[in-house]
Amino acid sequence: MTYPGFGAYGAYRGQVPMQMAMGQPVPGGVPSVAHGGSSGYSVYAGAYAAAAAAAADPLWTFFSAIAGQDGEVDAEELQRCLTQSGINGTYSPFSLETCRIMISMLDRDNTGKMGYNEFKELWAALSAWKQNFMMIDQDRSGTVELHELTQVIVAMGYRLSPQTLIAIVKRYSKNGRIFFDDYVACCVKLRALTDFFRRRDSMQQGIVNLVYDDFLQCTMAI
Repeated sequence: MTYPGFGAYGAYRGQVPMQMAMGQPVPGGVPSVAHGGSSGYSVYAGAYAAAAAAAADPLWTFFSAIAGQDGEVDAEELQRCLTQSGINGTYSPFSLETCRIMISMLDRDNTGKMGYNEFKELWAALSAWKQNFMMIDQDRSGTVELHELTQVIVAMGYRLSPQTLIAIVKRYSKNGRIFFDDYVACCVKLRALTDFFRRRDSMQQGIVNLVYDDFLQCTMAI
């Protein structure tokens, strides 16, 4: 299977900042400090610091309020979590289908759920994608035109053929417009499928040999 102009695999990794958009500490990220050499105090101080860090992190607040006892969220829980976080802003809440493919993008252990670390990674990606969308949705209509989606895809570093770009905009447009939810779904699939292809292209040539079952497992899961 070939992928025209795929040499750089797209610059999508550059668009996802490693630091959380809100700039808040990660729960448990504050090291415990011993006081007066008392190991017992150090344990309590460390626990208190971790709890304080978690309380100060808006992402953890949203996530923990929805996650079950296993500390993970499924598609329906992710949908509620993102809606309550307000990351979609004035745009319509994410559909359940978009939340499913968000989880599939980061579901490396194939549980069908997302843990907190994956949620932070998703949040960073969503924040970057939303910023790109808002740059072209200047009238805040919640939609962008076909040629604008094409420009965004190219700006993210993906090197796609004109035929592929046409197929993408047809798939995600409604009456000639692309809504924010569909735009995110498009970005998720581009990243997930690119990751899938890249892991199998050991020579970085844009060409891989795929077993039919392997191909189906990837495409049907996203």
